[in-house]
Amino acid sequence: MSSSLFSGIISGARRRGHDEVAARAARIAGGLQGLGVKQGDCVCILMRNDITFIEAAYAVMMLGAYAVPINWHFKPDEIAYILNDTETRVLIGHADLLAPLAAHVPSGLTLLSVPTPPEILAAYTIAAADDETLRGVIDLENWLAAQTPYDGPALPQPQNMIYTSGTTGHPKGVKRFAPTPEQTASAERMRAMIYGLRPQVRSLCPGPLYHSAPNSFGLRAGRLGGVLVLMPRFEPEDFLRLVQDEKIDTIFMVPTMFIRLMKLPESVRRKYDVSTLRHVIHAAAPCPADVKRAMIEWWGPVIYEFYGSTESGAVTFANSEDALRRPGTVGKIAPGAELRFVGDDGRELLQGEVGEIYSRIAGNPDFTYHNKPEKRAEIDRDGFITSGDVGYIDADGYVFICDRKRDMVISGGVNIYPAEIEAALHAIPGVHDCAVFGIPDAEFGEALMAVVELQGGTSLDAASIRAELAKALAGYKVPKHIEIGSNLPREDTGKIFKRRLRDPYWDRAGRKI
Repeated sequence: MSSSLFSGIISGARRRGHDEVAARAARIAGGLQGLGVKQGDCVCILMRNDITFIEAAYAVMMLGAYAVPINWHFKPDEIAYILNDTETRVLIGHADLLAPLAAHVPSGLTLLSVPTPPEILAAYTIAAADDETLRGVIDLENWLAAQTPYDGPALPQPQNMIYTSGTTGHPKGVKRFAPTPEQTASAERMRAMIYGLRPQVRSLCPGPLYHSAPNSFGLRAGRLGGVLVLMPRFEPEDFLRLVQDEKIDTIFMVPTMFIRLMKLPESVRRKYDVSTLRHVIHAAAPCPADVKRAMIEWWGPVIYEFYGSTESGAVTFANSEDALRRPGTVGKIAPGAELRFVGDDGRELLQGEVGEIYSRIAGNPDFTYHNKPEKRAEIDRDGFITSGDVGYIDADGYVFICDRKRDMVISGGVNIYPAEIEAALHAIPGVHDCAVFGIPDAEFGEALMAVVELQGGTSLDAASIRAELAKALAGYKVPKHIEIGSNLPREDTGKIFKRRLRDPYWDRAGRKI
């Protein structure tokens, strides 16, 4: 690989070398210390993907404090909840995101405003915040020029504290305890295997840094001496251009990105050289087996997958060969991880039996939910934790996820797992995407509802979809209600925001289950 290639962090047309990133992070850390931030404190970050996001996170970690990325899609009241819950002294944010918050921030909070960079303004077609809307905030660049670098002792650097969205109530901050040197070494070996990160890596991060896995991936990749390219927003052809131009070899992705890439005309896909790719890891949502196969045929056996959660870390791992041999698997149990499959009666299940998945990685530092230790206890069983996923392990050690337990629909006393129905819907020609969930039913308690998004030029209707499903599924699994929708609400990971589709039905019924 050419030695003339740039090393550092790239966002749009901006390039910042590793030495400059490190120097700026040290000055931010010195400035935060001057604002009273100390070991164990929280500093919140409200930014889209940006070089300064990485620098700010490094700076907070340098102080032994917790950087807390906030989902910038949150409304002011939701942001205020996290600011209050963390008791943060400082909020670092993009100028246009800070502007609407003036009436919602706790008293005594310092706001450091980062100019929203041009590539982000362009990607989201937004205007820069003007000075009038930024009264009471401090411009980070002017502030930074007056700071001296942190020169205190080296402190254990905790992971960023990610707030999980959850399905009910307020989000919960996953606060992992500071690791021992042995735990740090073990975790780094594990992440090197899962993420494919190694010295001089040339990496691309197209997912949002406020999410757990992109955050972990990006912060590690940015310290390995190669290049880290941040995409302000995933756009399929621009993604391919970046892989080619920056000689990218390692990426963290989500399956929706694969689907969008496969929808490009073949002439566009073949126009770009992706031969430098060696390790593309994906997670966060199920990947349709046909999409996975097509991506492997296009890019070669460089696609890997892990299953886990913010709380657990990566507990399974699959390579391309696994995906082709066992379509739909999330792989085998990862080194250092342990899994149990538990039935409704609390019994540990045998191979092939479907149950709630509990996991632990003994080499990882433990965690709690910030200010909510009782919520941590609720998901624990003998040191194993669950995120509510339901699945099984087969005789050859391959793990399969059936569904989220909390998404399970109980209709007439029968447990129905929407993921199975969604997989059948994806197999119908002309279906682009879908969401299946339970809605109130006077007779059965819950009834299945499917919202289906069609590919362009497709003439499917509810009756024809129902007829196709009846060919593959038992009658009770065919949704009673099917709607054709468009522009379905999505999270930044690309997953359909199912709760936004489901909640109005339950709100009108005046109940949750």
